[in-house]
Amino acid sequence: MNAAMNKLEKEHKTIAVMIRMFCDAHHGTDGGDLCSECEELFGYAQERLRRCPFGENKGACSKCEIHCYKPDMRKRITQVMRYSGPRMLKKHPLLAIDHLLKARRSNPGPKTTES
Repeated sequence: MNAAMNKLEKEHKTIAVMIRMFCDAHHGTDGGDLCSECEELFGYAQERLRRCPFGENKGACSKCEIHCYKPDMRKRITQVMRYSGPRMLKKHPLLAIDHLLKARRSNPGPKTTES
């Protein structure tokens, strides 16, 4: 992993690796092109990352109060992460550790003030 890689680049790489692992295991792509379902999810996830209002200060999506994913896409990405997350430590340990540390120190998103 490149030391100069910024936070959002790491997020893009991490989600790409996780979707790839899931697609290979569940849709038999075995390192080839992603299936159309996973390709759609990957494109959606990349767009959500590009549009994140927190930019470089982005925390873990799971702890954010905004939840910018549509419900069906959020369900799909959760399935991907539940499968790929535990397997990341073995296949991509640096990305996995970085992702776990980020989740632990994540700000849960913007605080709302009640009147």
